[in-house]
Amino acid sequence: MFNHSLLEDYMIKDKVAIITGASSGIGFATALALSKAGAKVAIGARRVDRLEELAKKITSDGGEVFFQKLDVTQRSECENFAKAVLEKWGSIDILINNAGLMPLSLFKNLKVDEWDRMIDVNIKGVLYSTGAVISHMKEKKSGHIVNLSSVAGRVVFAGGSVYCATKYAVAAFTEGLRQEFSVRSNIRVTSIEPGVVATELNDTITDESLKGFVENAKKMKALQAEDIANAILYAVDSPSHVNVNEILIRPTTQAL
Repeated sequence: MFNHSLLEDYMIKDKVAIITGASSGIGFATALALSKAGAKVAIGARRVDRLEELAKKITSDGGEVFFQKLDVTQRSECENFAKAVLEKWGSIDILINNAGLMPLSLFKNLKVDEWDRMIDVNIKGVLYSTGAVISHMKEKKSGHIVNLSSVAGRVVFAGGSVYCATKYAVAAFTEGLRQEFSVRSNIRVTSIEPGVVATELNDTITDESLKGFVENAKKMKALQAEDIANAILYAVDSPSHVNVNEILIRPTTQAL
């Protein structure tokens, strides 16, 4: 963690942050990290029981939290979530588009339903959530959008063609946002690009032909969700004149 001696040292103290996919993994860890830094956190995910658990942990540590069921594939739910946050706290300062899926598969196996789900969550979910907050941020001429891309948004591998395509899309969208809004509207934009992280993502892989890939990933000393949360905190807690555009972070032992 960072060597901030006092809570007041954090620039995001009292800022309002929305975190999608907050029920586990990186989203869960990021909500805790930002809350400990003094931010008010609005957490959304489909698994409400997990959100309740996280909310209890945050409030017991003295933080402020709002939670609501959120399926990012539904545009109306993204808009209603942002509206509820604005009604509660009057501002949205940070959006962390964390919700994502990674059901890797060889293309020849034609797991079309999994492709559709990845496109809906990994691309449309980012678009819908960003669309729900951008007018507010543009109007107040401040804000920070953090999109979770991946090493897979830079490096393509067999078995990951569709997943990589979704993460390349997130990377392209993030840069497009920066060009459109950073100079004109003072909205900072960051792409976080993790390598192998010990989360539930590998559990979504159903393609038996990738069993060896999954086993090798489990043997690696992977990044922890808290490592990515710390990277996100670094980006959003940087001074307002600093726009951390990209953070690529791999385990030391990951080659590609």
